[in-house]
Amino acid sequence: MSEKKKTRSEIKREAIINAATTAFKDFGVQGTSMEKLAQIAGVSKRTVYNHFASKEELVMHLLAELWQRAIVDREVEFQGTISLQAQLSEILLAELEFIGSREYLDLARVAFGYLFYNSNELQKEFEKVSKQETVIHRWIKAARTENQLKELNVEFANRQLHSLVKGAGFWPQLMGMCEELSKEEMQEIAQESAEMFLARYAA
Repeated sequence: MSEKKKTRSEIKREAIINAATTAFKDFGVQGTSMEKLAQIAGVSKRTVYNHFASKEELVMHLLAELWQRAIVDREVEFQGTISLQAQLSEILLAELEFIGSREYLDLARVAFGYLFYNSNELQKEFEKVSKQETVIHRWIKAARTENQLKELNVEFANRQLHSLVKGAGFWPQLMGMCEELSKEEMQEIAQESAEMFLARYAA
């Protein structure tokens, strides 16, 4: 089956997204104007605004794409021959490395700054994210199916685990309350969070 040919509009939108990804890495989100994005993408400034009403909207699109690839689409299978602690620590470390990356934090600061003053948009984004089944979510369900975890509310347990990780490894960095975490610090957070979670829920 032949691949569907992209429309001119789709090609331009893709060019804008690619330009934003490159420019935000090279110049930072704050240092990138919509005019600069238009120049890099090879389109008019008006075309950029036709696809994205604001830089914040573009930032949120990129954040959603990153989240989808790293937290939602990533395939991790429950393994009965490996300890729960080892499996969960590895999953949490991967998430910490993602949400603690400079690329994600730079985008997140702009997005949260915008959403803080736009409560309706914040609610929409929260509802959108809460409906997505993450790697952690799927792992908890699989571990419960294999009777490796006690009976639990999967949704609530998933939120608890994400809160442990983000509370120690994301929010302090986002708010500028700590320096960028080292690999060792991320490993410690992942291991301690997994141990705390399993102390409550391991069968």
